[in-house]
Amino acid sequence: MPIGTTSPHARQLRRDSTDAEALLWRHLRNRQLGGLKFRGQATLGGAIPDFFCAEKQLVVEVHGGQHSEEVDAPRTERLEALGCHVIRFWNHQVHENLEGVLERILAEADILPSRFKSRQPSSNSD
Repeated sequence: MPIGTTSPHARQLRRDSTDAEALLWRHLRNRQLGGLKFRGQATLGGAIPDFFCAEKQLVVEVHGGQHSEEVDAPRTERLEALGCHVIRFWNHQVHENLEGVLERILAEADILPSRFKSRQPSSNSD
């Protein structure tokens, strides 16, 4: 499945998002964080990350206790092989330090190169 497409499983994950994912999404959607466009649960190389910013190739994952390094490490390797930078937060970090989580996401995005050229106004004069 191409990067960024939506699968039925991804749609189900969006409907069943955790409280922490829903809280973070309220601050990432509609370019609210640094003007960056994030997508929630879009299929990406066979994985469905919680949030993905294509411009920066930035993946943001939010996890509860159900995740382990055994599951996350191969998933991270697969996403990194696609050129993505992956950062992870625990649910309690989102709930207890949302501002810090948002600052870290923005700081990580700031150091990553943009995949898209910025659109410059044309210099055509009539």
